[in-house]
Amino acid sequence: MAQQVYTLLVEVGRKPDDGLPDGATGAALVCYAAGVDQDEAVRETVAILKQAELAPLEVQGYGTLADRLAQEGEIPPEERALMDRALTENSVIVAQIEPLFPDS
Repeated sequence: MAQQVYTLLVEVGRKPDDGLPDGATGAALVCYAAGVDQDEAVRETVAILKQAELAPLEVQGYGTLADRLAQEGEIPPEERALMDRALTENSVIVAQIEPLFPDS
């Protein structure tokens, strides 16, 4: 089965030395992950984030490029470039990190 790239939204909690700002309760990460299916992409993403000293709590999948195009109609070129890179490198790309604070 061919590899595809999946868009994932990962919520992480706090862990010592995680690099998140003081006062943050965690973060939301947008990731593009290659895999033969979404389950594999999630497993690989969680493993990579744990190696990076982050504490994954929850993962939401938004499907492949085709799935997202069907839902959203258009994907910006910058996002497509990151997806292409994840596929070419058979890797996980963390595209965005948004720290979460108690009042947000």
